[in-house]
Amino acid sequence: MNHSRTTLYLDPKIHRALKVKSATTDRSISEIVNEALIEALREDAIDLEAFRKRAKEPSRPFEKILSELKRDGLL
Repeated sequence: MNHSRTTLYLDPKIHRALKVKSATTDRSISEIVNEALIEALREDAIDLEAFRKRAKEPSRPFEKILSELKRDGLL
């Protein structure tokens, strides 16, 4: 697998936490960051698919939903 090199500027506390996690899990910081980014992108893809599937559903104004919740005693 080819890898691309990049520079990240991390908060010092985040960097310290990554170093500790790397040491305790025997994985590199790059592996940990790659896994986190893959998971974030996967979640985005799932969200986008859900939006695509629901694009043709009718929408309701937020104010109407709030008034219905109040009417039903839920707010």
